[in-house]
Amino acid sequence: MKLTIKRLVAFSILLATALHFSFANAGEGAFGWIYTLDLQPKGKLEFEQRLQLNKQQAAGTYDAWTARTELEYGLTNDLQIAGYINSYYTSANQNYTNPEACDDVASCTGGYGVPSSHDPATPYRKSGIEGGSLEAIYRLTNPVTSPVGVGLYLEPTWGRNKDEIEARLLLQSNFIDDRLVLAGNVVVANERLKFIENGNVPESMLDFLVGASYRFAPKWSAGVEARFHNDYSELNLRNQVQRATFVGPNMHYAAKDWWVTGAWRYQLKGGNCMGGGEAECSNARVWDSHSVNEFIVKVGFPLN
Repeated sequence: MKLTIKRLVAFSILLATALHFSFANAGEGAFGWIYTLDLQPKGKLEFEQRLQLNKQQAAGTYDAWTARTELEYGLTNDLQIAGYINSYYTSANQNYTNPEACDDVASCTGGYGVPSSHDPATPYRKSGIEGGSLEAIYRLTNPVTSPVGVGLYLEPTWGRNKDEIEARLLLQSNFIDDRLVLAGNVVVANERLKFIENGNVPESMLDFLVGASYRFAPKWSAGVEARFHNDYSELNLRNQVQRATFVGPNMHYAAKDWWVTGAWRYQLKGGNCMGGGEAECSNARVWDSHSVNEFIVKVGFPLN
């Protein structure tokens, strides 16, 4: 387990470090999970590496690592495209306590990524390449020159565990000579989860992401962001089964030739499940692919 995590982290660091010493000048991504309208200029290419850890569920141990390796390119000053390679490592052991999921035993191993054929009394560990994603962002109005920046986002994903198409409405306003950034994303996604035993299982999601970031020193910004999450057991936002809220801080540092952002989200109590999804809830929080704590680190370097 430790060797696999070390390899995933080391790959991300080595790839990012190698590119850092080869190229100069970078853009910025001040938020952990919120997309903004600070796009790559026409003809500019940037490398970005993300590493996310979802940690702790109802009991036992739960560590879900996700790495996303991305190249962004500005087709025009207002249209950015990107491609991702997605990889993962999941370690779960006795992480569920809900009797509906555990057949009335005290705890069991389960959740997203754990096949139903796995013995719930034993630990589960697996890693690999999840798949790939494409991304396009079109900026309708620029927050630097307009009171409110507006953009459209589309991302199809093809993966080992799920296929997904995600769309976002991006909103951003800048204040105090662009030192204060307020941003929000409305996220809608249709997914098909892949299970060998049960075939493809449809789901959908509606999220509201909001946040603020303030540049308090020439190279430093800090702020807060929140996620209001809604899951549905059918496509097109039908039959809601989950509701949860996540809140946490972010920190951003931007040098001339690179930038790095770290963020943490904490799942507040008060989440609930309904409409047949009760097995995914316990202790006033929602599980499945979610956790008590979510951490993300992102680094970016331009390639020209």
